[in-house]
Amino acid sequence: MIDPALFRSVLGAYPTGVCVVTAVDPAGARHALVIGSFTSISLDPPLVGFFPDKRSSTWPKMAAAGRFCVNVLGADQLDLCRHFAARREDKFADLAHGTTQSGQPLLDNAIAWIDCAIERVTEVGDHWLVVGAVESLGRREEGNPLLFFRGGYHDLALLTD
Repeated sequence: MIDPALFRSVLGAYPTGVCVVTAVDPAGARHALVIGSFTSISLDPPLVGFFPDKRSSTWPKMAAAGRFCVNVLGADQLDLCRHFAARREDKFADLAHGTTQSGQPLLDNAIAWIDCAIERVTEVGDHWLVVGAVESLGRREEGNPLLFFRGGYHDLALLTD
């Protein structure tokens, strides 16, 4: 049996980027999840994935949209990360943002964004694997990603030869 605290500690030694996944449900309500488990899956066809917790009350509302947008946060957006991680009724109230061509919330100054249609959702342990077919994407030319490492948030330090 693997001790859950040890598992979390060991896997916490692997840094992850921080994203806010957004969607608009069929009734027009906007939803968001802060995600550290986002990954590229395939180049041909272009697929990405993330892993929402099965206990999430937000994910089922987002799943009903049939699509989502991954907003990759920059190191200068820690306050935005905390804003979306907090429990609140409308996480978009009083928050300026744009929309993707498909109408999903696009966070101002995200360092990258990926707009997707849900390809499939698979049960994997205590999470769902959500696979998205990439329909459009873009990035800023400037900015470092917000990273999560060993239980805290960090900026990227670039190494040179």
